[in-house]
Amino acid sequence: MAQFYSPGRRKATQQTINIIPHELDTQGQGVARDNGKTIFISGALPQEQVEAQIYENKRNYSKAKAIRILSPSPQRMTPPCSHYGICGGCNQQHVSTDLQHSSKSKALSQLFKRETGLEPAQGAVIFSQGYHYRRRARLGLQYQPKQQRLQMGFRQRASNDLVEMTECPILVSELEQLLVPLKDCLSALSVVKKLGHAELVMADNGPLLVLRHLVPLAENDRQHLLQFAERHQIAIYLAGESDSLERLIGEDPYYQVDDLTLGFNPRDFIQVNAGVNQLMVEQALAWLELQPTDRVLDLFCGMGNFTLSIAKRALRVTGVEGVEALVSRGQQNARINGLSNVEFLHHNLELDVSQQSWAREGFDKVLLDPARAGAAEAMAQIVSLNPERIVYVSCNPVTLVEDSKVLLSGGYQLNQLRMLDMFPQTGHIESMALFIKK
Repeated sequence: MAQFYSPGRRKATQQTINIIPHELDTQGQGVARDNGKTIFISGALPQEQVEAQIYENKRNYSKAKAIRILSPSPQRMTPPCSHYGICGGCNQQHVSTDLQHSSKSKALSQLFKRETGLEPAQGAVIFSQGYHYRRRARLGLQYQPKQQRLQMGFRQRASNDLVEMTECPILVSELEQLLVPLKDCLSALSVVKKLGHAELVMADNGPLLVLRHLVPLAENDRQHLLQFAERHQIAIYLAGESDSLERLIGEDPYYQVDDLTLGFNPRDFIQVNAGVNQLMVEQALAWLELQPTDRVLDLFCGMGNFTLSIAKRALRVTGVEGVEALVSRGQQNARINGLSNVEFLHHNLELDVSQQSWAREGFDKVLLDPARAGAAEAMAQIVSLNPERIVYVSCNPVTLVEDSKVLLSGGYQLNQLRMLDMFPQTGHIESMALFIKK
């Protein structure tokens, strides 16, 4: 049974039960049935006999926590991170990769069946590696006056408190190795009590740091950061205001995909999993079956993650994006890569799109990669364009299914579906689907 919601809590009952879950939900909880009621058990895996304590009781379901594993599953893994269970970043390090993939894929299939009646066959999960994949991390900074020291880390589960991070096996190794020296560096600043957060990003030309500071930095602080940058070969950007960015040292960051170079601003959205991003772009290109005569539309295109690869193979590509800065970045990336058959347009795709300039053009194929809210306002217009193939890249299975209904009723069939394991060790489900005109 897939669980895509976080219901409110009632007073805990503290009842203890022995039970065997039969499946895993998307949040890494074991799911069991007891006297007609569904029980979600954190820390339990399918086919394990566990002793669990119920802490929340509702009419149709209960929530419990495994307090003793009586018969461990062969799918149970030893979490490599010492912060696991406290840090809010991961919830499936105790679950094997195979079980993570099968449970998420099953949840995606169940959602499609429940909402559309379809039971789509899924291709193999698109997966790169389970650890050391994340190339961006935002670290909270809090000064503790009683202890007179800086805390740096991620939020605790269901809390605003920080878990101090000395390691994070989810981060790419280059960023993980910076955690301890970065905290030491920031602790030595005169403005240590007035720091907001630190963001680490791994570009293909090296790591970078964005430091949010709430008061101006003294010259000594700037020199201290410069020394840190030179010692660790890291670019540093200063954010004295929430919407400002000053480069202190370093080159403009970029990443590469499909033998293309994409420059980006440190605050721009980029896919955090470089390996899966490369495989995702390759799959999209294969599904589109691009021809030299194709005119292609790329909606929610960002700075050209898919657009530029499509432009290498098609006659003409139009990318549409709602963030003006990303449109400019896409245009710049097209010039850098010598692509003249691509245009980037700035339009808000969350509004009525019927009068936008692209909506009156003709396209053979369409790709869209919307945010979690989906593409409800654009779906009818996509159908009216009558493209041969539509590739939908999704970070939210609920909106993927809702938007799919428009395509299915508009004469398209769901031809392919694959889950993207963009965030291993977590409950996030990303996917991509191919729709073909009947």
